[in-house]
Amino acid sequence: MSTEEHVPYHWSIDDTHPQFHDRLVEALSTVIDPELGYNVVQLGLVREVGIKDDEAHVLMILTTPFCPYGPSMLESTRQATEEALGLKTTIEFGTQPWDFGYMDPELRDSEWGMML
Repeated sequence: MSTEEHVPYHWSIDDTHPQFHDRLVEALSTVIDPELGYNVVQLGLVREVGIKDDEAHVLMILTTPFCPYGPSMLESTRQATEEALGLKTTIEFGTQPWDFGYMDPELRDSEWGMML
């Protein structure tokens, strides 16, 4: 995936409830991966956010399925979403493998070995 094609996030909520987009991105940007020092939005870990029947649902992946901080990051993401939207929120751990192409292109550099 080239930088020009990179779309860091487009979730169902952007189509159904666009008024929540900025508030949600701001809230999720506070959830930091302690190993990498980047937030879940920058890393592209939040793959989907939707609202159905007054309840939010988040699909999130991790950079590695065995991330020792995974449970904490999942719960922090759920809480940040719930607080930002004011809706009960569930979170699902996705099995999709993470790819460097999901990252914000500005974070990919040779120092981190994340050059595409």
